[in-house]
Amino acid sequence: MTWKNNEHRYGSLSISLHWLMVLLFIGVYACIELKGNFPKGSDTRELLKQWHFMLGLSVFALVWLRLLARLVAPTPKIVPAIPQWQAIPAQLMHLALYALMIGAPFAGWIILSAAGKPIPFFGMELPALVGKNPDLAKEVKYWHELAGTTGYWLIGLHAVAGIAHHYFLRDNTLTRMLPQRGQQ
Repeated sequence: MTWKNNEHRYGSLSISLHWLMVLLFIGVYACIELKGNFPKGSDTRELLKQWHFMLGLSVFALVWLRLLARLVAPTPKIVPAIPQWQAIPAQLMHLALYALMIGAPFAGWIILSAAGKPIPFFGMELPALVGKNPDLAKEVKYWHELAGTTGYWLIGLHAVAGIAHHYFLRDNTLTRMLPQRGQQ
């Protein structure tokens, strides 16, 4: 399999990035959900928050590679072709998912910056994007959390749509993004 998309299926780069993002999202959401099980200030809670930040920033870093991959290679065709009334919501869903992958981590970075907290990234500390401003941190936190809640729905609908296309509409929407088995 080539790294680049062709008109029939996604290439190994797009497939790998897609499924890596799935794992990163699982990690991001697991860390933020699990942190509530530990007392404020506890080492475990702080570690989960750090991992939430680092995994979220990993999504932010990798989304740019995903977008570049989309720009340099065609999007594989859906066979049989879907009607326009399905194509438009699908495009809007992908746009919303990309907005989530860019906006939520960027907002998280601004929150930490405005709160005057360090921005950890796997042994490094990233620079603050804005000066300390607790009011800004509080406002952006609201939008970050709303994006996170919206993300559950977007990701869930995206997964359900892929399964529905495979099992009910019987097109290649899902299989274009699955790794190939054996020689094809």
